[in-house]
Amino acid sequence: MDRISLSNRTVRSLADRIDVPTYDRSALVPAVVHLGVGGFHRAHQAVYFDDLARSGDLGWGVVGVGLRSPGMRDALLPQDCLFTVVESDEDGDRGRVVGAMTGYRYAPDRPAAVLDALADPRVRLVTLTVTGDGYHHPGRPVDPARPTTAAGFLVEALDRRRRAGLPGFTVLSCDNLPDNGAAARAAVLGPARLRDRALAAWIDAHVSFPASMVDRITPATGAATRRLVASRFGIDDRSPVVTEPFRQWVVEDDFPYGRPPLEQFGVHFVPDVTPYRLMKTRLLNAGHSALGYLGSLTGEYRTSSEAMTNPVIADYLAVLMREEIAPLLPKVPGIDLDAYQARVLRRFANPRISDQLSRLCGRGSTKMPAYLLPSLADARRTGRPALLLSLAVAAWFCYLRGYDLNGAPIEVRDALAETLQARARAGGNDPRPLLAEHRLFGSLAADPGLAGTLENALHDLEVYGPAATICDYLATELLTGRPVV
Repeated sequence: MDRISLSNRTVRSLADRIDVPTYDRSALVPAVVHLGVGGFHRAHQAVYFDDLARSGDLGWGVVGVGLRSPGMRDALLPQDCLFTVVESDEDGDRGRVVGAMTGYRYAPDRPAAVLDALADPRVRLVTLTVTGDGYHHPGRPVDPARPTTAAGFLVEALDRRRRAGLPGFTVLSCDNLPDNGAAARAAVLGPARLRDRALAAWIDAHVSFPASMVDRITPATGAATRRLVASRFGIDDRSPVVTEPFRQWVVEDDFPYGRPPLEQFGVHFVPDVTPYRLMKTRLLNAGHSALGYLGSLTGEYRTSSEAMTNPVIADYLAVLMREEIAPLLPKVPGIDLDAYQARVLRRFANPRISDQLSRLCGRGSTKMPAYLLPSLADARRTGRPALLLSLAVAAWFCYLRGYDLNGAPIEVRDALAETLQARARAGGNDPRPLLAEHRLFGSLAADPGLAGTLENALHDLEVYGPAATICDYLATELLTGRPVV
């Protein structure tokens, strides 16, 4: 099979190899700007907008914006912002070319072009995937002509819209944060107040910040992904995406300037996203973190699916979710929690989209307080079992030392790596130096019972190893339902 480079010129000729867009891309209205284009956006939100365009609604084209790495610029612009998304599971690979992105701006090169895109009167929706770290602002005024953050671009663009007599727009965060709508609002209003209180008041009145919950496991693109697309479909794509068939998007219904009719493609618009967000972050995201740390400490696994082949680890995750996390969750309308947990475990075990454990372990100082520690705090406060949750925290503490339990080095990827690694190594099996980081642990830092439980878990992991420790803790959990302190 001849390999064809992906572009507007060639895409129609690929129809016998892969599902391609047949709509007129030049007719797409750039009503959406997405800040932070990466693999997840392209596997998730962009696919939904591509579905919408394929249905005949061309009113919601997407302009992509890159804020940091030039990688997406170098990949997308030469191929006219087209890219391949491959769904992979045990049944094989199913590919499609996504065409909903009408253009791409790389902010460090062209900040003015980004501001022009956001100030375009046709824009009604701005979506974000900038990670949790992207919602912090420096606490001081910045040069409005040369913003560097998502919030900086939004504040300047909204000021331009205000001065031009244009309406605001909806800002929809698609990041995994405890309350991403409130986080986006705070990230924008904070610097706006520093700049001009009248501007902040206008934004507060004319911009909505609905919350959302997004879900689709999407490993990072690498050379193997490009080879797969080239061999399976005969396409040279600089940055294809491989993902799972499952996808979910739940959005708070707060769109004063009109919302894209994505409900016909499975998006749920609801009054309150909270129960869905808690379900996803506390089961899937917390489970991913626990899997990453325990799997890495064994020194035997590199990917999530490899670790899931160990029945001890798989059983640990199943019991962790069923016995310790799920009972703490509120009712989730329309969701069978038992079926949801079973599906999460199958997704973790899918070898076709297996994630690197190193990626699951990264940014723990952001992920653990958002995903796993809230369940632990709730369990400690209500007297429910929390032994397996505590074991996941102990595994994180071990990881922070920078070596697995065989002594092999581990690269700690975290914004607070230097501080946390020093505390982890200084403490050894004493968790108190790490627990003293109140910004991460909050009320848990002053829980003496937790400190004792973690100390025992750190000792057990170091002396007996992850597998034996998990087996012992599972037996304790299932036979007594009470943590051992």
